Amino acid sequence: MDNVLVIGAGGVSHVTVHKMAQNSNFFRSIILASRTIEKCFQIKKSVKDKYNINIEVAKLDADNVDETVTLIKKFKPFLVVNLALPYQDINIMDACLLTDTHYLDTANYEPRDEAKFEYKWQWDYDKKFKEKGIMALLGSGFDPGATNVFTAYTRKHHLDSIEFLDILDCNDGDHGHPFATNFNPEINIREVTSDSKHWENNNWEIGPALKKKVSFKFPEIGNKNMYLMYHEELESLIKHYPEIKRARFWMTFGDNYLKHLEVLQNIGMTSIEPVIYNGSEIIPLQFLKNILPDPGSLGEKTKGKTCIGTIITGKKNNTEKTFYTYNICKHEDCYKEVGSQAISYTTGVPAMIGSLLMLKKIWFKPGVWNMEQFDPDPFMNLMNKHGLPTKTIQLENKVNF
Repeated sequence: MDNVLVIGAGGVSHVTVHKMAQNSNFFRSIILASRTIEKCFQIKKSVKDKYNINIEVAKLDADNVDETVTLIKKFKPFLVVNLALPYQDINIMDACLLTDTHYLDTANYEPRDEAKFEYKWQWDYDKKFKEKGIMALLGSGFDPGATNVFTAYTRKHHLDSIEFLDILDCNDGDHGHPFATNFNPEINIREVTSDSKHWENNNWEIGPALKKKVSFKFPEIGNKNMYLMYHEELESLIKHYPEIKRARFWMTFGDNYLKHLEVLQNIGMTSIEPVIYNGSEIIPLQFLKNILPDPGSLGEKTKGKTCIGTIITGKKNNTEKTFYTYNICKHEDCYKEVGSQAISYTTGVPAMIGSLLMLKKIWFKPGVWNMEQFDPDPFMNLMNKHGLPTKTIQLENKVNF
C-alpha cells in the first residue's frame, strides 16, 4: 500500500520525489526509474542529503511495455506515477493493466508524430481499468490538475452552475537566458505552437497559435500580456460540466520569448517532421531540445512569481457571480525548499497530492478519471498544507476579455 514507482527523472519528478520524501510516513518506499539513470542518482542523492531518506533507482525504457512490466513485478508498487513523456502514457497504462497496478499522470497522451492533445485514447481505457478493479487518475499536475480542482471547488461551494470558465497561467519568472523553456522543451514548444482552440456555443473554435492577446492584471505581479491557447483540461471540464457556455485557456509570454520562438519556427527548428542530416534522420525539435538549457538547471537562476488560477462566472440562486481562485508561487522559495523553479514545483506538488489521496483511498474507485470527478476539498486542503496555498475572491463584475 505504501510502495510507489515514479517513472521519469525530469524537473517535475525531482519535486514530486522530494515532496514524497517529506511525507515518508505515507510514502514509505519510493522507486524512481528512468532511461537516464544518472538523473535518478542525482535525485536519490538530493533526497538523502535533505531528508536522510533512501529511495531505490532503476533504469527503464518506458517505451518498452515488457520492460515496464518486469520492473513493476520486481517492486510490486501500489501505484505507478507517470512523470515521463506524454508519448509514453499508453505504454505505461498497458503495463499497469498487465500487472493490476494503479496509475497516475500529469499530462494527457499525445502521439509522437502529431501534436494532438486529447483524452480519447486514455478515456478508452476506462472499461479495461474497471474490469481489472484498478484506478487511473489523469492530469494530476497544476494545469491540468489543480485548475480542474479549482473548477470543481467553485462549482461545489459558490455556484449552482458554470457559464464561463477562463484558466489563466502567468509565469513572471526571469531565468536570465535569452531563450529557455520552463519544462521539457519538446513538449513546451509543441504545445505553444499548436492552433488555439476554445469552447464556445457548443463548438470548438479554432484559430492560429498565439494570435489573440489581452492584458490582465495578475495579483502580486501586475499587468501581463496573455495569449489564447488550447489546453487539455478544457476537454474534460466541458465534458463533466456540460452547462459551460465558454471555456478558454490563457498563458503569458514575454516579448523576448515570442521573438525567439518566431525565428525558430521560421527556420524550421520547431518542426516534428523528420529531416535527413549527414545521412541520418533527425527531428528538428528534438535536436533543439538538446541544445536548449535543461529546465532542471533553471531553479537557482529563476527569480519572480507564478500566478495560475481560474475565473469562473455562473449562477447562484439565479444571480450571476464571478469567482477567481488562484495560487501565487515564488521561484526562489521553491528553490530553497527542494532545489527547483516554480513551474516544476507547481506540477510536482499536485502529483504528490494525487498520489497521496490514492494511497489513503480518499480518491479511489476503479476506472479512468479526471480530477474534477472527485471531491475537491481534500485536494484543496492538501495544497494549502504542502506549499501551494490558494485564495478565492469574488469579483465585482464578470471579466470581459
